[in-house]
Amino acid sequence: MTNIEANKKHNFVDFIRKWNGQRMGLPTPEIHLKMAEWLERNWRDGKVRLLLMAFRSSGKSTIAGLFAAWLLYINPALRILVLAADFSLAKRMVRNVKRILERHPLTSDLKPAKLDQWAGDRFTVNRDLELRDPSMLARGITSNITGSRADVIICDDVEVPGTCSSPEKRELLRERLLEIDYVMVPGGTQIFIGTPHNYHTIYADKPRVELGEDAVFLSDFERLVIPVVDDEGVSAWPERFSIENIERIKTNSGPNKFASQMLLRPVNIAEGRLDPTALQFYDARLDYTKEINRLEINGRQMVSAHGYWDPAFGRGGDNSVFAAVFTDEDGQYWLHKLLYIELDNHSDEDEAAQQCRQVAYQAQILRLPSVAVEDNGIGKMLPGILRTALAKNNVPCSVKSVHNNRPKDLRILEAFDVVLAARVLHVHESVRDTPFLSEMQEWKPGKKHGRDDGLDAVAGALALEPMRLRSFPKRGSQKWAVGGKQHKAKTVMDD
Repeated sequence: MTNIEANKKHNFVDFIRKWNGQRMGLPTPEIHLKMAEWLERNWRDGKVRLLLMAFRSSGKSTIAGLFAAWLLYINPALRILVLAADFSLAKRMVRNVKRILERHPLTSDLKPAKLDQWAGDRFTVNRDLELRDPSMLARGITSNITGSRADVIICDDVEVPGTCSSPEKRELLRERLLEIDYVMVPGGTQIFIGTPHNYHTIYADKPRVELGEDAVFLSDFERLVIPVVDDEGVSAWPERFSIENIERIKTNSGPNKFASQMLLRPVNIAEGRLDPTALQFYDARLDYTKEINRLEINGRQMVSAHGYWDPAFGRGGDNSVFAAVFTDEDGQYWLHKLLYIELDNHSDEDEAAQQCRQVAYQAQILRLPSVAVEDNGIGKMLPGILRTALAKNNVPCSVKSVHNNRPKDLRILEAFDVVLAARVLHVHESVRDTPFLSEMQEWKPGKKHGRDDGLDAVAGALALEPMRLRSFPKRGSQKWAVGGKQHKAKTVMDD
């Protein structure tokens, strides 16, 4: 079919209105007209990579199905592939499009005479061309699509908890979506329909640098994003979603799920306890003025410092992490350094010496009065080695041994809950380049096999009794603000 012939056909908005008015007996809401106009405008403008994000129950999949029916109406030769998180979801859209074509006033001539071409998961309309692939085909995202060819691929809710709840699942989802290029004909159209279910969503509008991303996954896609309420608090569909109903949904679903599914903000849909959006990021260095003995971050005077090392020796997949937290005059916390320690396998130093040397260096450049070392398990030998490394470089920093008997989940919760709720935890921009934000997003109390090494180190630093930063001693002096005595302080607490 030529473009001239296609342009003589009804536009998509009229197609929807005829369906809603003559077959369903319903008016067409403004939100659906907005989606329809956006889809048709981009289609006619030759935009072939589209992302429609709209809140749950907004009717976006219904509009996508009507759009597929309209595309076959204006060009029956098209081949449309529907991908969803699982086969049943994809089949649902194909079945709905088949029903629309059967009943729509403009498409009755598209139904073939042979019923074997009119199945629930695939069908072929009356068309002039003899093509191997059906007019519309349903597939789950993990199914084999090798050998198929499509002019249009609709990815309808390919991201759900079942496909994005772990790093491995998210990686697999991306791998499968990259295979679309081998199925789609040159110049074909991809349309993504969905809502974010994870902070590391495929729909993110900013790269996740902690994953090594230089660009977002759908980097060159035209986007239409419709949250349930706009920035001024106006409902996107007031006839169905009044402000009272929206508040009820928010209360019943919880803040994370509401933010993800209704406001389209990338967070974990799981009810995680640690919210990275409560962090206050900054990009400033640590400034020390010797003449007045003043230590500042971002123009604020620091009055205490906490260094905490949660060591590991690379066995069992754990990371060895060092955290440095400062406190200012107003009781605000500043996570200025978070180091996931890496080792040089070709070094003549043993693993313990390498790690202690790196921690000693951080204590020196950050002017820390003390460093606490968690001595559970392998940490028992490290405080002594660290003291030697500090003395070797004339670093005036004391070393504490900290022993934890309480469950790690409780320690993390108690350390983070208050500072996050009060929004008094400032985090240096360099922390974005570590796994810390991912750990926050993924962490849930009681979750086994989850990554929490950075969380544990920062929680340890936050939980330490603040130590005042008094006169900085001369280089080479081992005396410090608390008298320079190196002692072992156990934090043994019952549940």
